[in-house]
Amino acid sequence: MTDDIGIEDFLKVDVRVGTITDVQPFDKARKPAWKLWIDFGPEIGVKKSSAQITVHYGADDLKGRQVAAVVNFPPRQIADFMSEVLTLGFPDADGEVVLIGPERAVPNGGRLY
Repeated sequence: MTDDIGIEDFLKVDVRVGTITDVQPFDKARKPAWKLWIDFGPEIGVKKSSAQITVHYGADDLKGRQVAAVVNFPPRQIADFMSEVLTLGFPDADGEVVLIGPERAVPNGGRLY
């Protein structure tokens, strides 16, 4: 468990929902990963993310799937790819990422609250 935070701290983290529109292998990543293009709607647009989720997800499993991501971290250079958002998930019993997203379709760009 971590230290308590106030609502002001929580509100600084901008978690939005988006739909994965494209998936490409990320051969230059140190660990197996996918390059994702995620549509967060008209306000934010399409953003890129590198995600180490190859154990549970193939490209066909990901395209069209809605996911949650932090959209207000600074971009991060990973090999030759600029990751613009952090796609969110939880570890399974083996430490592999299981994506989180809404349990039913919602408009892209919706903010978590």
